[in-house]
Amino acid sequence: MVLKFDSNHDAGEVPEEGKPAAGIRVILADSQAIYRVGMRKIFALEDDIRVVAQAETLKNLYAALVRYPTDIVVLEGQLIAGTIDAIPEFVRRAPEAKLIVQVVETDVANTVELYRRGVRGVVPRSIAPDLLIKCIRKIAAGETWIDNQSISWVIEAYRSQATTLTNPRMQPKLTAKELAIIGCITRGMRNKEIAYQIGTSEQVIKNYLRKVYDKLGVSDRLELALYCLHHQILKKYEQDPAFVGQGEPPQPLRAKI
Repeated sequence: MVLKFDSNHDAGEVPEEGKPAAGIRVILADSQAIYRVGMRKIFALEDDIRVVAQAETLKNLYAALVRYPTDIVVLEGQLIAGTIDAIPEFVRRAPEAKLIVQVVETDVANTVELYRRGVRGVVPRSIAPDLLIKCIRKIAAGETWIDNQSISWVIEAYRSQATTLTNPRMQPKLTAKELAIIGCITRGMRNKEIAYQIGTSEQVIKNYLRKVYDKLGVSDRLELALYCLHHQILKKYEQDPAFVGQGEPPQPLRAKI
């Protein structure tokens, strides 16, 4: 194998002429070179795992996903800290690739959210080399890597969510603007159409949707529409005196033709 490095610390393995690429293709996305070098040396000892690229930023990772077909991305959790769209963007760019996130410390909220968004494995930065290799092989085979503690957290989170969805007293409070946007979503309107109808920008609509997703515990507009239709959210708020007193109630909106 011929190994090539460039000035941006991205790397790719190019198969020798006449030899087809084989094995589990891995991209290492980590801001710290020492971790990338260490993991690369570990994987170099395995015949069925090969590193096709390295990236030190999310931007570099997205570029690598376009250039190098990959099966697994081992991602430093800090690279996506504080971001909302990083994982959905990853899935959009590489829907067939599977994501492993390395974290310094595991906690309930972050772990549950990562698995909910489609991450296939959450592992500590201090994971033993043999376990990391086993993790990659399991995930490449279509499994999810999750320890007993994380399983308990995920199950408890879904139980809590189920309780929230079925208990009217625990229903999240939505503003009139959020309900107006939800009304548009349930009629299949796009962000551009909703923005025009309400008199704002697409970015503002996106910001509102993120808040609504968080409040209702859904991940996209389809889940949002199904949730609201199933639980009759709009109808309940229109009939709620406490909500009517908070401001302008949601008005039926018409999509622009």
